[in-house]
Parts: sequence; structure tokens; C-alpha cells
Amino acid sequence: MMGGNSVNVAGVEISTDHWINGRRVASQHKFANFSPVDGSHLADVSAGGKAEVEQAVAAARKAFPAWAALGPKGRRSILKRFAEGIKARVNELAAVETMDNGSLLLGNVHRMVPRAALNIDFFAEWALTLGGHAIDSPEVVNHVHYDPSGVAALITPWNGPLMLTTWKVGPALAAGNTLIVKPPEWAPLTCSLLADIAHAAGIPPGVLNIVQGIGEEAGDALVNHPDIDRISFTGSTDTAKLIGQAAARSITPLSAELGGKSPFIVCADADLDSAAQTVAMQYMNAGQVCLAGTRVMVESSIEENFLGKVRNAMTHMALGDPREKDTRIGPLITKQHFDRVAGFVERAKQAGAVPLWGGSKANFGDLYFEPTLFNNVTPELEIAQREVFGPVLTWQSFRSDDEVVDMANNTRYGLAATLFSRDEARATAIASQVTAGTVWVNCFFVRDLAAPFGGSRDSGIGREGGNWSFDFFCDIKNISIRKGSFA
Repeated sequence: MMGGNSVNVAGVEISTDHWINGRRVASQHKFANFSPVDGSHLADVSAGGKAEVEQAVAAARKAFPAWAALGPKGRRSILKRFAEGIKARVNELAAVETMDNGSLLLGNVHRMVPRAALNIDFFAEWALTLGGHAIDSPEVVNHVHYDPSGVAALITPWNGPLMLTTWKVGPALAAGNTLIVKPPEWAPLTCSLLADIAHAAGIPPGVLNIVQGIGEEAGDALVNHPDIDRISFTGSTDTAKLIGQAAARSITPLSAELGGKSPFIVCADADLDSAAQTVAMQYMNAGQVCLAGTRVMVESSIEENFLGKVRNAMTHMALGDPREKDTRIGPLITKQHFDRVAGFVERAKQAGAVPLWGGSKANFGDLYFEPTLFNNVTPELEIAQREVFGPVLTWQSFRSDDEVVDMANNTRYGLAATLFSRDEARATAIASQVTAGTVWVNCFFVRDLAAPFGGSRDSGIGREGGNWSFDFFCDIKNISIRKGSFA
């Protein structure tokens, strides 16, 4: 349902207005949206604030009773149509996502957009498994119910806007909640298309609302609204601290998936060819992936041999236009973020770290940075401690398992870790000691939607996936009935 203001991006017509209570709502104020691919101006997008948030929350609150009353079975058919609507527009959504945030077109077509549809479909089915089970006690029978929590605020990031939005929208809607989504201001366009798809699928007015805007305005108004029952956020640790303060004032449950500085551990007994190819994969999406194993830690006895294998694997990581099929590394998202990444690199050089390759702006476009690997990195250096969120890795060596566990845990983060070893007992022992929400062993970026996902320390609060998503998006009730009391 277009109406109002719209733009054409990659041959796709997209509304630049909010989606509130089943209709498009324009704002007087706008923010400019540019493509990182070529710097082109894509759109002037309605910038919401307190007024638009108030409208959206009121609409969501009004729509909540009827949506909750449908139950998991009643919501399932609507959500299945929602998922099918995403599948039907894979190529359009992929093309817009690529222009909006610079991610690889092939990756969006074959992985990210299909996964967005799966996020909706999976949680619609999973909701049917909740509740209905009893816990028998000597005096009572406990009946567990998963009740919708109410109105949820979902704040999503720019590095995978469509997929990461549906990762929240899927379980939140399936649980029976009504929503206000605040898309990323650096890449808001596929979230606008998502509203059209939801409407066509029959999601009622007020159930899914999208308020665009700057974080300090729309986001701040949303997380501080007293009628919000859940806040789910994916983004930076610093922003999460501000959201946490707002949530605390209203005692609003918060789930936060945040940054990472993940170790990538390669043992001497590993399949080194597979490990080297996977190291090269850490540059995907120009390193703008919170899960990336950016701290490469290699057992010293294979260091020289393995570095050669990584160099060889890097020959296949072509940098260029993300719309081209051979490209593996595209642009950074904005000039602001490019400068941030470049700043990390320059400070690392000044501190004594030495680039084994890369370390400079690429000779391609304004926002393209060379894939970079730093050697001579000591654990206390900023480049080994803070999340860069760009195509920048560090190289360190270790001599014992105890040493590498200490190295792996030597940051404030704990989102993920990757480990390569052919020794099952050794791999299990190391993985069990690493502080991380997810440890991949001899693989990377495998996400089963039934498994828990989230971070420890500064990498997050709570877990998502399977039952864990519903533990957050539901009020879990226990009805305790005395045995024989109805006889």
C-alpha cells in the first residue's frame, strides 16, 4: 500500500514514510539516505520523533487484544502468508538492500532474504509448541502458559536490516505481541518494503508499525515510552547502555545483541585449508559483521605455513561493486563509519602493529577499505581490544591451550568464537573455557533458529532463538491447581 512519498531504487518503488496503524504517515522533517555503493542519493526519508512514536504505540496498544486473542494457530496462517510474501520478492528486496547498505547482491539473493522469510515462517510454527505442558508436584499440578507480553519496541541495525528485523519480528508477532520497529537510519528502505508485504499478508492495522528516524530522536522516544512492554535491540554496546538506563526507569525487560571482538583459534592439528578459507570469510560484508572472528590466533608451530594458506585464500576475495557476481568485499556503510575504521587502523600503526596486507583506503571508491591483517599485535593494543566493525583482522600466535584461552577471553566482549581442530577432546575443552555465546568448531556462521543466540559480557543481555525468543517476548505464567480440588 504505497501512497504518500516514494522513491524508486533498483527499479523498486519504496515509500519513504512511516507505517503506522495500517497507513503511511509522513513527517515534516526528513533525513537523507545515500548508497554506499556509489554515493548516490537514494531518498529523503520521513524522520519521526515523539509524535510519531506516540501514534505508533497507541495503535499497537489498541490492536494488541485482538491479535493476542487469535492464539498461535490463528496467527500462524497470517504469518505464513507474510513469509511467502517475502519469498515472492526476493530479487527486489535483495537489490534494494544492496544499494541501501552495500552488502553483496548474491549473498542477499541466496542467503539473507530467504533467511528473512524463514525467520517469520519458523517462529510461526514454533509458537505452536509452546505451553500446554504440566509439571507434576506432590500437592499440585503446574500448568505453564506463554502469554503475549504486550507492545514491543524493536530497534534493528544497518548491517543486515531486513534479516535482522525479521529475526525479531518473527517471534514477537508469533508470540502475540504488537510492534513498533525502528529501522536503522543508515539503511531503512527494506524495512519500509516489509510493511507493504505485511499489509498484503493480512496483518491487521496497528499490529506492525514502523517509525523511521534518527536514534537520538525516534529511538530515544521509543525506549523511554512508558507503554512499552519489551525492548529488543541489536547494535553497539554504548547505545545499549543508554537504552538500558531508559528501560530500567520503567522496569521494561531488555534483550540486547551487541558487538564482538571474537577470537578465531587455529590449532596445529586443524584442517588448515578449510581454516584458511574461513579466515578469509571474516572479511565478508566488509567486516561489518558482529560475529566475525577478527582476532586470528594461530598455534606457533604452523604459523608460517598457515599464513601462506590465508594469503592464497585471500586471492579469491575480490573487492569491488557488491552488485557484481565476483565481488566478495564491498563498501563500508558511510563516510562517518569509514573514518572510524581508518582511525583504528592509523592508531594501530602508530602503536607498533604492522599490516601484513592492506591498511589503506582501496583504490576503487570513496567508501572501500582494503582488507587488512595486522601482525605484531600485543593483547593490550586498542586494535586487539575494541570492535572495529570493518575489514580489519589481527594475527597472534600461541604455544599452549591455556595461553590461547587466556588470549581469547582477554576483552570485554563475549559474542562468538571460532575454533579449528581435528582433536575432538581438545576442541571441546577449549570451547568450554572460551567466554562466548556461540562457539563454532570447524565451521562458521551456522545459525539454527532453534538454538540459543546471544552474547556475554559487553556483547549482550539475553538469548534469542527457539524457546529463548519466546521466554523474552512472553509473560510466562504458572497456573498451580491443587490435586483433587475439583472432585
